[in-house]
Parts: sequence; structure tokens; C-alpha cells
Amino acid sequence: MHHDVTTTRVLMGRLRRGDDLLAALTTLCRDEGVTLGRVTALGAVECACVGFYDQQARTYSYLTFDRPLEILALVGNISLRDGAPAVHAHITLGEEDGRALGGHLAPGTRVFACEFTLDVLAGPALTRGYDEETGLPLWPAG
Repeated sequence: MHHDVTTTRVLMGRLRRGDDLLAALTTLCRDEGVTLGRVTALGAVECACVGFYDQQARTYSYLTFDRPLEILALVGNISLRDGAPAVHAHITLGEEDGRALGGHLAPGTRVFACEFTLDVLAGPALTRGYDEETGLPLWPAG
């Protein structure tokens, strides 16, 4: 199932050094009234926390990297969860030797420098709810 959506505006900006990356993006969406959208970002972090979903156990495990890393790519979407804007993003981070690591963006990723693009979309509301088959908070299936 899919929904037709339209881009209504595009927000571009920079987050502040020391911001929690996920919290700052979520606050931006709340403050701007964004309930449906797409986000990308690049820059660098002072430290990071990423998650990996164990499909069998139906739980996330988290890795913390307490060192500077480059944001090679951040891609995510914005929809509703429990009546509020929720950012779901994955991040790829680069080590100084060129190796990449990443996962589900989690709280605890601290911005060094970050430029973002947020596409605000209009279309049918997408609300996350518990999915029995996966154990994840997903959009409704068609």
C-alpha cells in the first residue's frame, strides 16, 4: 500500500553543537507543525548511539561510540506516534580510517556540526502503531 504525498515546503538549516541529534530533529518538527515528512542530514557528531533490531527477540540492542565521527548520511521520515511528530531515522557514520558504521538513530548522538534538509509533506496521515507480525511501531499495512 502507498499514499500519494506532495512536498509543501522545504526547511534547511543547521543544528547547534551539543544538541542531541534525534531530539533536535523531533523538536524542530514539533515547533514547525510537521507531522509528515522526510529528513536528510550530514555533518559530524561528538559521540553516537545507534540501534539494531533483533528480529527474533523483538528488541533493540544499542551501540555507543564515544568518539568523533562523520555523518556520512542520515535518512529518515516523520509521521505521527502517540499523537505527536516522531522522527524515524537511520544514520551512517564514518571513522577516520574510512570505515563506516551505523544503525537506527537513538538518543545520545551529540551534534558537532549538522546541516539538515526537511521536506514537509502533505497527504494522508501516517500514524505508527504496534505491528503484531514484527513487534515494531509501523505504519498501517495495505
